[in-house]
Amino acid sequence: MGIDLALIWFIIIVFSILMYVVMDGFDLGIGLLYPLVPDTEDRDVMMNTVAPVWDGNETWLVMGGAGLFGAFPLAYAVILDALTIPLTIMLIGLIFRGVAFEFRFKATPAHRPFWDKSFIGGSFVATFAQGVVLGAFLNGFPVAGRTWSGSAFDWLTPFSLFCGLGLVVAYALLGCSWLIIKTEGELLLRMRKLARPLLLALLVILAIVSAWTPLSHTAIAERWFSFPNLFFFLPVPVLVLLVSWGLWRSAWNRDAHYSPFMLTLGLVFLGFSGLGISIWPNLIPPDITFRAASSPPQSQGFMLVGALFIIPLILVYTLWSYYVFRGKVKPEHGYH
Repeated sequence: MGIDLALIWFIIIVFSILMYVVMDGFDLGIGLLYPLVPDTEDRDVMMNTVAPVWDGNETWLVMGGAGLFGAFPLAYAVILDALTIPLTIMLIGLIFRGVAFEFRFKATPAHRPFWDKSFIGGSFVATFAQGVVLGAFLNGFPVAGRTWSGSAFDWLTPFSLFCGLGLVVAYALLGCSWLIIKTEGELLLRMRKLARPLLLALLVILAIVSAWTPLSHTAIAERWFSFPNLFFFLPVPVLVLLVSWGLWRSAWNRDAHYSPFMLTLGLVFLGFSGLGISIWPNLIPPDITFRAASSPPQSQGFMLVGALFIIPLILVYTLWSYYVFRGKVKPEHGYH
């Protein structure tokens, strides 16, 4: 029995996307929280918590996109054609946010408010566009033969826009829980106060999406609510409630610094698991599987050699950078 290269590459791409959502999610979340923290010194601290690592976090987005292009070219072609507009908007947001990140520290005090607004706007646009892409992906893509056959604005639906709002809340909670780890004093207290309302908002959004999706897609409803699947998948919503309860309690526990972030990661992972359960094994919903969209085994095998070298290297330097810059960030710690 040979190696299932298509499955291996499917796992690699899913892992890359999950790593991107987790690692770029919290630093995008910091930009989303900026309007709630008007003090300039606090904003400096917030930005300095991610200054050493933010651009490295986006490595996973490149990894996922490159892997999709090489291992599943049909999916790459269909998804990029169908989502050209929101993906372009996302990239513009990421670019503008990156420029604002650098220029904010170099600007004169008179110009800094402009770059603060740019940082907020870039973070919101990039996050909202990613949520819209997620919602459009769940809705699926019409394919005729091996070509996308939809219209340029198929992605623009109430469901995809709602998913955009949901991801804004999720990233804001990630950013909030990250700042509980990295800050102290009044800023830490402010983040603890924000964590519970953000958690409640996220739970409401998850509940609406969890009801909206099966009501809109018969196949997804059958996947979740048929027997014996119902018993197999029941742990997902149960774990969401348990993790949420733990996050609710730890948010106000003055001795809990890491647990709110880890529990928020747990919620993100459970949401990602729910998405996987809903669409498996399709890479182009509603009915093109990852095997049908895969490139020849020779191509996947050639790429896998490089991936087995690159992925551990990325993981090592990522872990090392977070280890080096561990601990609380104080106002005197600067990025120049």
